[in-house]
Amino acid sequence: MRKLVIFISTILFFVVFTAGVIGYLLYGPNSESTFHRQKVVVIKKGMNVNAISRLLQTKGVISHTGSFILAAKILGIANDLKAGRYDFKDIKNNITILRAIHAGKVSSIRVTLPEGLPAKKIVSILSKKLAVDSVKLMRYINDSAFVHSLQVPAPSLEGFLFPETYDFFWQQDEADILKKQVAYFFKIVNDSLQMKMKEEGLTLLQAVTLASLIQGEAMVEDEMPLISAVYHNRLQNKMLLQADPTLQYIISDGPRRLTNADKRIDSPYNTYRYPGLPPGPINNPGIAAIKAALYPANLPYLYFVATGDGTHAFSRTLQEHLRAKQQFDRLRRNYYRKLKLEKGNH
Repeated sequence: MRKLVIFISTILFFVVFTAGVIGYLLYGPNSESTFHRQKVVVIKKGMNVNAISRLLQTKGVISHTGSFILAAKILGIANDLKAGRYDFKDIKNNITILRAIHAGKVSSIRVTLPEGLPAKKIVSILSKKLAVDSVKLMRYINDSAFVHSLQVPAPSLEGFLFPETYDFFWQQDEADILKKQVAYFFKIVNDSLQMKMKEEGLTLLQAVTLASLIQGEAMVEDEMPLISAVYHNRLQNKMLLQADPTLQYIISDGPRRLTNADKRIDSPYNTYRYPGLPPGPINNPGIAAIKAALYPANLPYLYFVATGDGTHAFSRTLQEHLRAKQQFDRLRRNYYRKLKLEKGNH
């Protein structure tokens, strides 16, 4: 009987001891102290629990790799820890960290895409911020089957990647990134705006294309309806649009000062050679430019030229336009002459 009591006592001791060890491994502290500053950890695909524990130790999230690995094995998730970007703050035990990584509770990354960027520049930003494949992004953007699956009536997603601040995830699926942008486009460019496009005799593609030209020209939002008026009037009068942003879109070394040779480039996007709107958008316009395309100012302007301060001088006749252009050319010559003198004095 005494031996049985000792045996049971021994088993109970080991059970309690084991439970205590497991409890300590899972819930005990594994950092020098609770850290209040956010620590960012990027776990790459293919990293095993050993590599992850070393990374966490290097980043100061945990102090001991051994207890972290044992805790992962006790929970049975050592081989099921997910890659991603994680933000850790105010954490000091293994179980909290392991549960986050096992569940894939990755942190979001805020990305701002300004108005007027062409798709290739958007891709560049996304690939750098999110560590995604730029080639795959461009392939999706130009994949007509994918484009049409998103209800976009265009050969590519150029123009439909709505400029906004988004929350994405590190290494998020490339298709999902683009789907989110296009979904937001249709949320903003709603049925009411699309009805207005029909009233104006414009398809969705034509309206977004026109908006992209306005976006490309305007540096001041208040001028967008005026620029829109010029384009509407020129289209109505069967005049070439002669929109410089369309040339910037087709040259490989832009943006830069355009030359007469650029204006002779044989491309359907060259609005100095081909009448009407180009085949598609040249950038991804914001809502102000889209609305300006649909609500042009009721003014007879046919020309505009930059004044050098971000605004434009608008003209009704070619003679007025040439006078405004001469004035701007004079200002530009004086500016470069002054710049040259200043450089010569240094």
